[in-house]
Amino acid sequence: MKFNKWTVGLAAVGAVSLASVAQADEKASSVMTAVSSTTLSGYVDTSMEWNPGTGTHQPNYAFNGGKQDGFNLDAVDIRLSKPMDESEWAAGYMIDIFTGSQNNPGDVSATGSIIRQAYVSLRTPVGNGIDWKVGLFDNIIGYESTDSPNDPNFTRSYGYTMLARELTGVTATYKFSELVSATVGIADTLDLTANTRAFNGAAGTGSPAESYKAYVGAVTLTAPNDWGFISGSSLYAGFNNGWNSGAVTATGGAPAGTGSPETALYVGMTLNTPVTGLKLGASYEYVDTQAQNLGPGLVNVPQTWADDIAGYISYQATEKLSIHGRAEILWETKAQAGGAAGAYFGPIVGPDKILALTGTVQYDLWKNVLSRLEIRWDHDLTGGNPNSPEYYGANGTTIRGFTQGTLVNSWVLAANIVYKF
Repeated sequence: MKFNKWTVGLAAVGAVSLASVAQADEKASSVMTAVSSTTLSGYVDTSMEWNPGTGTHQPNYAFNGGKQDGFNLDAVDIRLSKPMDESEWAAGYMIDIFTGSQNNPGDVSATGSIIRQAYVSLRTPVGNGIDWKVGLFDNIIGYESTDSPNDPNFTRSYGYTMLARELTGVTATYKFSELVSATVGIADTLDLTANTRAFNGAAGTGSPAESYKAYVGAVTLTAPNDWGFISGSSLYAGFNNGWNSGAVTATGGAPAGTGSPETALYVGMTLNTPVTGLKLGASYEYVDTQAQNLGPGLVNVPQTWADDIAGYISYQATEKLSIHGRAEILWETKAQAGGAAGAYFGPIVGPDKILALTGTVQYDLWKNVLSRLEIRWDHDLTGGNPNSPEYYGANGTTIRGFTQGTLVNSWVLAANIVYKF
């Protein structure tokens, strides 16, 4: 083994041992061998947003809190991963560190840093091979992603907002053929926080058993290569069922309990078309949170549910220019707790019916940079009923537990710049 002159000089005065240096070099070499297949990736996500009009009562979709009329650091994502190879007993891992002023998955307006994903990937050679994930990972259902650069639009849909985002548990994925694959899994809860257990915790009441778990499943169907222009199109379906301590949100107060059992259903599709560069998409998401009777003297959690239907269109006009659109309708059935003066609860908490239209123009002028302009319109379809919706605008009074504005329309104009590495 060769040593540099500085190492030899230190050894001559007894400061170091050449044997120890040799051993350290060998250890470093083995470590470098272990991480040689690890990849570093991620992105820096920034935005500028203008909201015409006055007031702060904005639509309650994910990652929309505190971003109005200003400049935003939305997210910084740093990802270390080793993908599995093609061997029968392959293994890998993922560590996804996600931080930002407004894009923290744990809270639509929180500032902080979290480990969004951290899991071990394993393959067992059963049939075509079963791929496992063990740890903390993104939900297996939903049309949109927490990663903004992977979505066709900058702002998120209400359908994305309704679903759980991260799970702590284990999933198994089996690819029956090139056309059919399925994933099933079990998790602690449907909460955003890792390692959360399914306890109720309200004083003096019963709680779900410690073994109460969340169950998830999804199936993907892909059109074969000989199906003409729709080849490669996909149909997705899946479900979540389990405890979610953040399942029911409220206006005018919070329940005494800490959540409810939740069931979520999802169906989605992506469709290629005969027009070059034109793709269509659609999704349906449904969330039902069950009622919780917490006992005498406590505010019970009522049953609520919400449905969301969305349609997507994307057109790759040139190598750098693409255009994306989304139209969705949300309708939500809220419930009141605690008598006539009690708060209303629901998965979204906003107008009972909402129409939202979003248009996005993306032009990738710089290498590795995603740049887009977006305009979004949210419209209260309830017709301005003061007993139900959360109006947009500046009024700020409270009627039956809802913060009221003066408008039934909310507009957003945003610019989004993302560097991906």
